[in-house]
Amino acid sequence: MRTYKYLTIIVFGFLILGCGGGGDDDDPTPTKKPPEAAILIEPAQNSECNQGANITATKSDITFEWRTAANTDLYELNVKNLKTGVSKSYTSNTNIKVVNLDRGTPYSWKVISKSNSVSQTASSSIWKFYNAGDGIKSYPPFPAEIIAPTMGAFVTASNGEVDLEWIGSAIENNIVGYDIYFSTVNPPSLYKTNHINSQLTDVVVSSNTIYYWEIVTKDDNGNSSDSGIYNFKIN
Repeated sequence: MRTYKYLTIIVFGFLILGCGGGGDDDDPTPTKKPPEAAILIEPAQNSECNQGANITATKSDITFEWRTAANTDLYELNVKNLKTGVSKSYTSNTNIKVVNLDRGTPYSWKVISKSNSVSQTASSSIWKFYNAGDGIKSYPPFPAEIIAPTMGAFVTASNGEVDLEWIGSAIENNIVGYDIYFSTVNPPSLYKTNHINSQLTDVVVSSNTIYYWEIVTKDDNGNSSDSGIYNFKIN
């Protein structure tokens, strides 16, 4: 009788081990990882791109290249014409894409990594370059990149003042100053000229008012570029 009792306990234990326990190892729906951000390679940041193909007087094919990103099934290449502000998107299953672009024109570009398994995406950094043009000895600075306040932002002033911030860049690193246009009318009037830094602090503003602003970047060759006009409202 005692032997039978022990056999019953052993059999019952095997049944528990066989039917319970290891559920985590048999999970049919493992967690999918989101795609990682691509690392850009070419055209290089703040460069003159003169390696195009199928070159005409006005157009050339530019090869965009980036490192393969983990957990990624599709890439979306975004290219923005910095003269016109127009952006175009192109898809690619590989880490290379050829795009026909205007010559003698500044562009910015980035790559968005996408996955077929998850909805999350990942964006690369944003790089700028000039597509080389005939007879151009020096290129203007890239249009200033507005950091704050952003377009259409609602801003709370500190003691009736705000700070303006942007990023300036040029192929030859030869920026000599910025002209700042700032006012309550569009287009804004000149507020300060030959400003050295890429930030202007303690700008006096009034509540419940819309302001317009624009940055003109100048280099030591006499070239200039403008950021375009941005606006924000003081709460």
